[in-house]
Amino acid sequence: MDPQNPSPLKTHLVSSTESSEFTHLTSSLTRSTIIALDAEWKPLRSHHPTYPTVSLLQLACQLGHELDSVVVFLLDLASLPLPSIWELLRDAFVSPDVLKLGFRFKQDLIYLSSTFSSMGCDSGFDRVEPYLDITSIYQHLLQKPPGKKAPKETKSLATICKELLGISLSKELQCSDWSCRPLTEEQKTYAAMDAHCLLEIFNVFREKVIKEGILVYSSSEHHPPIVNLGLKQVLLEKFDICNKVVRMKFREAVDMVQATDVSNDISAVEGTTIVTQPRNTQPMDEFLLKVASKYGEKILLGESDKKPKATKRKGKRRSSVGYKHGQYDDDWKGPAPWDLTVGGDGHPKFLCDVMVEGLAKHLRCVGIDAASPYSKKPESRELIDHANREKRVLLTRDAKLLRYEYLIINQIYRVKSLLKNEQLLEVIETFQLKVSEDQLMSRCTRCNGRFIQKPLSTEEAVEAAKGFQRIPNCLFDKNLQFWQCMDCNQLYWEGTQYHNAVQKFIDVCKLNE
Repeated sequence: MDPQNPSPLKTHLVSSTESSEFTHLTSSLTRSTIIALDAEWKPLRSHHPTYPTVSLLQLACQLGHELDSVVVFLLDLASLPLPSIWELLRDAFVSPDVLKLGFRFKQDLIYLSSTFSSMGCDSGFDRVEPYLDITSIYQHLLQKPPGKKAPKETKSLATICKELLGISLSKELQCSDWSCRPLTEEQKTYAAMDAHCLLEIFNVFREKVIKEGILVYSSSEHHPPIVNLGLKQVLLEKFDICNKVVRMKFREAVDMVQATDVSNDISAVEGTTIVTQPRNTQPMDEFLLKVASKYGEKILLGESDKKPKATKRKGKRRSSVGYKHGQYDDDWKGPAPWDLTVGGDGHPKFLCDVMVEGLAKHLRCVGIDAASPYSKKPESRELIDHANREKRVLLTRDAKLLRYEYLIINQIYRVKSLLKNEQLLEVIETFQLKVSEDQLMSRCTRCNGRFIQKPLSTEEAVEAAKGFQRIPNCLFDKNLQFWQCMDCNQLYWEGTQYHNAVQKFIDVCKLNE
């Protein structure tokens, strides 16, 4: 019963250069003046002497000014012949007509360059420009008072999405095995959302700078160059006020150099790489030109970035208090603290840490009490004390938590499954929980609270939602009943999403069998 109703993403999986999806990709890259980049790979152990192999590259292309014009391409690098797409990607990465967005993308670029180099693509990729990092946008949107420094810590993409867009970006699939084929639908959706949300954040930024007139230059203001375009300095002694003219002359110069080159090799002129088959791209509009000029940067990879650093494994230091290696194993022995035989009340109760926050919502959807930690970054001792105090079983995927010597017997369980549906079934089976259709959607998915016993009318719901939650106008004439959480006051109603969710968990839990 999520009140939000996001529109479905336009996603294309590109696994062959002969496919219509690949044709659509090449066409979109010539029409897009802003693209968002992200990559996925199978995680390696920290002491592994090589870089991970990138399995998936996501490109979100915005073909117009509205978000419904965004198309996300998932490039299956495990299936595509990498030499055949290397030039296409390299051109997009350095095209002065395309602003690239990313979230701390340098690490992705290092792994991506290593992956392509290992397949014979010369030096892989060495730069992305013009580039704009989402962390820079976020710092600008914070609107810190003059003289007050922004916090040093870099927030996660999920946190930024929650603050700026009001959406929950689940990161539970980040460490899944991206090398396995075929990719699951959950993995595809996760990957597409990671790239798409970057464009959403940029559009929030766009609205802000347009509204505040931040990018309006005065006649006396100097116009800085957007990026170092190489031939531009040869062609012009002074920077032309119109950046579009500069780019046009640059492309014409490139064409002239290529027209005199009888070989099919890549040539270098004044330090600028010239490709033999230029792609006609659409120049940026005035707004993007100014954004790239004022906020743009570049990612450059040096020789040191292309060689993995060999790290020595350091011996793990154990705390002298409260830590004992190997005390617990992964298997659940029982009984649970709510078991009647140990003085419990018979009602299953769990505490889910941040690593299984998606599982917490799934448990609530099937009517099971699943609390979250009081603080965003609780210490291990806090989690264990919380679970002990409320007679809950702590659910986690963190193996380290199983080693603390102050754990009470049968207080913690390490979830082995990765996907939320599988985690839910694992917990139900392990703890022999009883789930019925009557229990579905009986708890608040937001805070784990219970609902008021008497439903609200539309008029009562509108009154209760004032200044707190917006009730869509389309619900007023449907004579629906509304339910309110007694703890956080969130309102729910039995609409389409509610019925879809009920059917989903009937299928997942196999309640019809």
